Amino acid sequence: MRRSLSLLLIALCSSVAPAQALPGNQIPDDVKERCKADYAKLCSGVMPGGGRIIACFQAHKDEVSPDCRDALSKMKN
Repeated sequence: MRRSLSLLLIALCSSVAPAQALPGNQIPDDVKERCKADYAKLCSGVMPGGGRIIACFQAHKDEVSPDCRDALSKMKN
């Protein structure tokens, strides 16, 4: 579980931040927290980087929890 959470944090920092141009590659803590179960359930086998985690979430958009979906949508604003 600890490894999955670490991979999620690395993946979110490496794949979302550059696309969103967040300062210092910082992903909001609420996004990390609100999406970690979805990552473990849907995307834990996805190699981080290159936007693959976000692509996985998009591919499973009907399965992503409403809480995670809301957090991800707020990052796009």
